[in-house]
Amino acid sequence: MPRPERKKSLSDPIQFVKGVGPKRALLLEKLGLKTVEDGLFFLPHRYEDRSAVKKISQLVPGEPVTVTGEVINAGTFRIGRRRKIFELIVQDETGIVRAKWFKFNEKFFLQKYSPGRQIIISGKPALNRYTGSGLEFIHPTVEIGSLEDEGLLESGRIVPVYHTTEGLHLKSVRAIMKNLIDSYTPRLEEIFPQEILQRQGLPPRGEAFRQAHFPPVETSMALLRKFRAPAQKRLIFEELFLIQLAMAFKRKRTLETEKGLPLKTRGPTIQQFVKLLKFELTQGQKNVLGEIMDDLEKDRPMNRLLHGDVGSGKTIIALTSLLTAVDNGMQGALMAPTELLAEQHFFNIQPYCEPLGISLGLITSALSPMEKKAVQKNIREGKTQLVIGTHALIQSGVSMPKLALAITDEQHRFGVAQRSALRQRGEESPHALIMSATPIPRTLSLTLYGDLDISTIDELPAGRHEISTRWLPPERRDAAYGFLRKQVQEGRQGFVICPLVDESEVIDSKAATEEYERLSTEVFPDLAVGLLHGRLSPKEKDRVMRKFRDGETDILVSTAVVEVGIDVANATVMLIEGADRFGLAQLHQFRGRVGRGEHKSYCMLLSDSPSEVAKERLSALEHIHDGFQLAEVDLELRGPGDFFGTRQSGLPNLRMAHISDRKLLESAREEAARVMEKDPELKSKKHAPLAAQVARFIDAVNEENS
Repeated sequence: MPRPERKKSLSDPIQFVKGVGPKRALLLEKLGLKTVEDGLFFLPHRYEDRSAVKKISQLVPGEPVTVTGEVINAGTFRIGRRRKIFELIVQDETGIVRAKWFKFNEKFFLQKYSPGRQIIISGKPALNRYTGSGLEFIHPTVEIGSLEDEGLLESGRIVPVYHTTEGLHLKSVRAIMKNLIDSYTPRLEEIFPQEILQRQGLPPRGEAFRQAHFPPVETSMALLRKFRAPAQKRLIFEELFLIQLAMAFKRKRTLETEKGLPLKTRGPTIQQFVKLLKFELTQGQKNVLGEIMDDLEKDRPMNRLLHGDVGSGKTIIALTSLLTAVDNGMQGALMAPTELLAEQHFFNIQPYCEPLGISLGLITSALSPMEKKAVQKNIREGKTQLVIGTHALIQSGVSMPKLALAITDEQHRFGVAQRSALRQRGEESPHALIMSATPIPRTLSLTLYGDLDISTIDELPAGRHEISTRWLPPERRDAAYGFLRKQVQEGRQGFVICPLVDESEVIDSKAATEEYERLSTEVFPDLAVGLLHGRLSPKEKDRVMRKFRDGETDILVSTAVVEVGIDVANATVMLIEGADRFGLAQLHQFRGRVGRGEHKSYCMLLSDSPSEVAKERLSALEHIHDGFQLAEVDLELRGPGDFFGTRQSGLPNLRMAHISDRKLLESAREEAARVMEKDPELKSKKHAPLAAQVARFIDAVNEENS
C-alpha cells in the first residue's frame, strides 16, 4: 500500500528538496537558506539571455547565442609541451563550429560528449585566435539534448544567475531552485484578496515566484534588470504591503492597549533653560518641539521618530524634552550606541543642568563595578533626574521607577527589543523619542517606520558653513595630503577615514593600523597622528579622542567608528579613503564631523577604482549638501538592501533589493490603508492569509531583535 504524500510546507528544511541532502544543505545555509521559504526568496541577482537561437552559419563573432547540433568529434590535443585542450566539433545542417576547454576532466568529458550526441551550446563565438578564421566557443555552457526537450535550465531561455558559495556550483543551485519551484509553488497559498490583484495587475503568488526565478522567454530583459518585470513587481509589492500592514496593525494595537503619562509642558525649568541658551532656535526646531510637546501632553505614550540632518540641533530638542520630565517630578533617559556618543551627550548637556540644579548621571561599561553600583542606586532612588548611557542602561540592576521619557539616539544602531528594554526600565509606559542623524527618504521612512509618528528638522542652525566636497582620482592623493598638511600648518586639524573592508572589526582595525603606520612614518612624520578604531578599549578610545579634542593630535586616522560621536570645532578636513565602499548617507555623516566651527571646511573623497554607479554617487555628494536629498539619490542608485548596510536593525532583512519605485510604495501604502479601514482587526475570512502573514512578520521582528 503506497504511503500518503507528506504535506508540503514552506517551513520544510531545504535539505529535503530534491537534489539537496545533508551536505548541500550545509552549503546552502552559508547563503542564508535553511527553509523552503528562504529558497523561494533567494531570487537571482541577475539574468542571462540565452534565448537567441541561431543556425551555425548565422553565428557572428562576439554575439551571445545558442546553437544546437550533433557532436561529430571529441578529444584532446596539445599546444606546445604543457598546454592541453579539449575540443568538440559540432555540426548542424548549415555548418560546423568548435567548442574548446582549457580546464577539464578528460574522462568525464569524453563520456559526456561522445560522437553522435545532440547538444546545445550557449556562449559568445570568437574567431580562432591562432588562424584568425573559423568560429569557436571557449568554455561555453553545454546541455545534452535538443531545444524541444522540457526542463532545460542552461540554454534556449532566460537563465537565472544566483549567488553561490565554495563547493556549490551555479548549475547545482539552478537545479535545486527548479526542483523547489516545481514542488512548492503549485501548492502556494495566495495571500491577497482577488480585488487587490486585479487593481494592481499582479500575477498570482505561485506564478510570481516561478517567473521571477525562471522567466518566460518573452519577458523583457530590460524590465528584469530593473526589477520591474510583472513577477518581480508582484513580490516587491507584497513585501512592501506586508510591512505597511504590519506597522499599521502594530500601531493600532499600541494606541489601544498602552496608557501613557500625560505631562505638563512648557514648565518653569523649560523657561529657565530657554534663558540660558545663547542662540535662537530655528523654526524647524520649534516646529518639531511643538509636535513633541503635544505628544507628551496626551494620555497615550509618545512613539515618535525624530529625523535631523548632521548638525541640525537634535541634542537641544532632546534636552528640552527631557527637562519636561523633570518639570513633572519624573526622570528621563537617553541611550546612545557608543561610549563616545554617550559621553559627548553628557558633556554637551552638563553645562545646562548645573545652573538648573538638575542631577545628571552617566552610565557606561567603562565605569568600575563600584562606580556603576553608586550610579544605579542614585537612579533607582530618584536622586538622578536625567541619565545618559549606552547599552549599560538596559542591563540588569538599572531601574528608573519614575521614567517618563526614554530617548534613543541613532536608532538604526539598536534593535526593537533594545529600545523596548529601555522603556521597560520604568514602572509605567514612558514616552519614547527615537532620534536619527541618518537621513532616510520620506518614502522609505513611511514604509519602515509606519508604527511611528515622524518629525523632521528640515533646516540647519545659522552659522553652519557648507562643506566644500571634492571627489579625487587616485593620482591626486598626494595633492590631498598636501592640502591637509597646509590646513594643519594654519592651525587646523583633520580626519583620515579608512575604507570599510567588511563587517569584521579585526580587519577594519588592521586596515586603519596599517594606514596609520604609513601616514605617521612616510607622509606626515613631522605631525602628530592619532589612531581610533573599534577594537581599542573604552579608556584608550577616550584618551585618543581627548588628545584630538584638545588639539594635541593634528590628524586622526579612524575607521567608521568616527561616524557618530565626535565634535571637534577645529577640525576642517575630512579625507575619506575607499569612498566608493560607503553609502551616501554614511559619507554625509563623515562629512558632518567637520564644519562645526568658524573655519571653512573641506571633504575629499578618494577612490581607486569606483564603478559607474559609485562615480555617480560620489559626484552627487559634490553638489548635494542636503542629507535627505542625498538619501533619495542613494536609494535610487543602490536600493534599501544597501542603504542601511548589511542589516537594518529593527526590521527583518528586506529580501527585495530594489524598492525605489515611488508609485509601487504609494500603491502598497494605499492598499494597506484600505484593508485596515475596512477590516482593522483582520477578522474577515478573505483576510485570514494576510492576518497570518502580519503575525509572522511581527514575530520575526521581535525574534530578530531580541
